[in-house]
Amino acid sequence: MIYLHDGHIRDIGIDWHGLTAIVEEIVAIKDGGDCVHPLKPYLRFGEPVNRIIAMPAYVGGSIQMAGIKWVASFPNNHLHGLPRAHNMIILNDPQTGAPVAMIHSGLLNGLRTAAVSGLMLKAYMAARRPAKLRVGIVGWGPIGRLHLDMCIRLLGGKLERITLYDVRGIDPDTVPEPVRGITDIADDWRAAYRSSDVFATCTVSDQRYIDEAPADGMLLLNISLRDYMPASVSNVNAVVVDDWTEVCRENTDIEQLHCSFGLKESDVITLSDVAGRGALASLDKRETVFFNPMGLAVFDIGVAAWYWREALRTGTGIAMEQAPQQ
Repeated sequence: MIYLHDGHIRDIGIDWHGLTAIVEEIVAIKDGGDCVHPLKPYLRFGEPVNRIIAMPAYVGGSIQMAGIKWVASFPNNHLHGLPRAHNMIILNDPQTGAPVAMIHSGLLNGLRTAAVSGLMLKAYMAARRPAKLRVGIVGWGPIGRLHLDMCIRLLGGKLERITLYDVRGIDPDTVPEPVRGITDIADDWRAAYRSSDVFATCTVSDQRYIDEAPADGMLLLNISLRDYMPASVSNVNAVVVDDWTEVCRENTDIEQLHCSFGLKESDVITLSDVAGRGALASLDKRETVFFNPMGLAVFDIGVAAWYWREALRTGTGIAMEQAPQQ
């Protein structure tokens, strides 16, 4: 068994085109029925805002890996100089159950999250074929920064303008140097929302604040899942989810739309529909697309399996010995 951390993940490298391709492959495997991912339980104690989530999964097909993600989300950790999320993944050989890797990496959690958004962005680009795109991001923590990095790599010369906002402010020096000339740092979320074609919420907000309907044709990447007041998106017809059962709970915007406006599973489009069946191509280009990914363990295990195999190939990581059995 080997141990990997953020430094090892960085040493192996970040290829956004490759990561989105892995996610796309997992979507196809899941759509074919060769995945298992039980509904993830939430462990809460002490402060209600905190949670630790268990995410077991098996991914078959070309990936062939089982494992579990154990991720703690403590939104107030920034007050103590600590990251909000602590992410641990254990991978198991699906033939024997033997553990093959232990991965302690918040970076890997962010890479999976942004890669899923990247697959959605690529499908949106393929369906709409825009000449240029303006990107807005609210929340400038690790997830927001990885989303911008992903957009830079996937959009290339089509990236026309970037607007960023964070309630705690943004140091201009933290913006990637190649795009500083096309980046605006806003003093209000509305500036990013109103000026963007692609808008990503990457916050830890405990209060919904978006109270305006989106402009026609936008792609809303609702990563943090609890930023939109239900009425603001109640008229959006193209609602996309990764998994209805997972996302319609835990006070998400989808659950709020379900409870307040009667949104049903039959009303939504799945990520499988988008990636495997070209669902966006049949929509009018003025239709806003509202993407709500709860985060599926199959993506974590599949992406982690790729990094584990690369670690074996490149000799990256720390070998861990198992004590002899008595």
